[in-house]
Amino acid sequence: MQNSDVFAHTANHVTTVSIVGNLLLAAFKLVAGLVAHSSAMLSDAAHSASDVFSSIIVMIGIKVSSKEPDKDHPYGHERLECVAAIILAAILFATGLSIGISALSTIITGKYEEFVTPGALALIAAIVSIAIKEAMFWYTRKHAKQIDSAALMADAWHHRSDALSSVGALVGIAGAMLGFIIADSIASLVICLLIIKSAYDIFKDAVDKLVDHSCDAAFEQAVTDFILDVDGVCAVDSLRTRMFGTKIYVDVEIALDRNLPLWRAHEIAECVHDHVEFRFPKVKHVMVHMNPYREAD
Repeated sequence: MQNSDVFAHTANHVTTVSIVGNLLLAAFKLVAGLVAHSSAMLSDAAHSASDVFSSIIVMIGIKVSSKEPDKDHPYGHERLECVAAIILAAILFATGLSIGISALSTIITGKYEEFVTPGALALIAAIVSIAIKEAMFWYTRKHAKQIDSAALMADAWHHRSDALSSVGALVGIAGAMLGFIIADSIASLVICLLIIKSAYDIFKDAVDKLVDHSCDAAFEQAVTDFILDVDGVCAVDSLRTRMFGTKIYVDVEIALDRNLPLWRAHEIAECVHDHVEFRFPKVKHVMVHMNPYREAD
């Protein structure tokens, strides 16, 4: 398989597992929330249901972004994966906001006349959810790192936010069972904040990759040091990097002996180009410009 095929195959497999797992978990939480009369568990069920739609969006985004460059998109389609991550962030934000508004409304109005103490099933569902969603987080995160996928990593953190929301639901349900009526609604409010925080983190990371954000100083220094070790390179006059989706573009100006013949200077530039792309797998392309080296300067 080519790299793009491996990328798409792995991502599709992971997202399929996520979709099936979330469908089963959302249905279980919904039943538990209805039977055990827990608004926190119903909120948690809504969060798991949103995971299904987000995983579908991730699957579509990854499929499109893994397409090979074509005439209209000579630099590839990697940024479309970031678009999928932004859509995922929007879904997360909307889900969290709706849960928060409902919980806040209940707390402010104090409408607990029809309150029924949550049953033990809601407590069991919360514990099961925490275990399953944490396992899904580590599973998805592992594969996201393997194929360096921003959208898949966003989906992994979506699982983690669901696990954290289940912890909130567990605390709220336990509190309500002990007689603290408001605890169930407060738990839903905490879930809302966790979901919105997760949405913000995903959105910020995706936007950084869309607007040609530079790499961190440590990465740029590592590339600079590597280039300086290439035989024939006297100095690195400038080096700029930019993120393109999950890939990196590097523009570098190297200083070479001014007396070198053109064929030798070109050979060194080619060596820099090839070696950097090989040494740093995330680098998609290196543009090398040559300057004459003057030791006095």
